[in-house]
Amino acid sequence: MYTVGIITSSDKGYKGEREDESGKLIKEIVERYNMKVERYVVLPDEKEELMNEMINMADNLNLNLVLTTGGTGFSKRDVTPEATKAVIEREASGVAEAARYYSLSITKRAMLSRAVCGIRGETVIFNLPGSKKAVREELEYIIDSLIHGIDILLGSASECGEK
Repeated sequence: MYTVGIITSSDKGYKGEREDESGKLIKEIVERYNMKVERYVVLPDEKEELMNEMINMADNLNLNLVLTTGGTGFSKRDVTPEATKAVIEREASGVAEAARYYSLSITKRAMLSRAVCGIRGETVIFNLPGSKKAVREELEYIIDSLIHGIDILLGSASECGEK
């Protein structure tokens, strides 16, 4: 069973002015795939706080997957991709590209996503949008491949080719 951390990046959510529906949906989806949510936090759109929590989840809690939601758009307060880039050691740009590509088949506004994906140690970190609808679409589209990527990262699988 893989372990997951969820970080919601939302000033309003952090202040209790908005319910975090996206983070709850992420939890629901990953649990359907037999993954265990070990930590779930709502943070303000602050780069340092986001970075510190990603580092905590990867280095201290040794989680397999960290999923963020929110903070990936064009707003000046949207800093989740910058926080992620600052903490990852290797990029996994294909994951973000695939999610964006799939979302573009639904809405042309998906091109405005700045989401990234990468690896820190043995943890995969991926940025999801803040919209509940977009979270469902993207996460359900990529989750099988993310799980296979974690398998490869941990050495329990070695082939990416489909049979």
